[in-house]
Amino acid sequence: MNTGSNKPGEAAVAEDRTGTDEVTGERALGSRAPEFIKARRALHLSWQVGVFVVGLAVVVAGIIMLPLPGPGWVVIFGGMAIWATEFVWAQLVLRWTKRKVTEAAQRALDPKVRRRNIILTSVGLVIIAVLAGIYLWKFGLQMPWKIKDQ
Repeated sequence: MNTGSNKPGEAAVAEDRTGTDEVTGERALGSRAPEFIKARRALHLSWQVGVFVVGLAVVVAGIIMLPLPGPGWVVIFGGMAIWATEFVWAQLVLRWTKRKVTEAAQRALDPKVRRRNIILTSVGLVIIAVLAGIYLWKFGLQMPWKIKDQ
């Protein structure tokens, strides 16, 4: 049997290359650049600049999409994920965001909170329907800027 070792009775132990932390189950913080890039300081610095510029372009595109049509927040978090491949601060921000989103999702699944949200949504829809009915009863299907009886 080949154990991967030259010494008798000794088994080879595979190196853990998953990049996860055993205690928390999360990836270790730090750069995810290939090793040959990390080995050369100038190349690693230029790699970080490139990652920063690409992430910045994606984040700016997401900010532009906030008032315009498009998935603004999704694109912003995509840019943060690009930054998180290289920068520890972005990894920490994404971990915090993921934790908060998970907590909010768990709270939203609570039966009392779901019942409250359904009731508030129903009340809001009834109010909107009543206001739309009053508007149609008073003005008909005319738009407000064409009303002559003011």
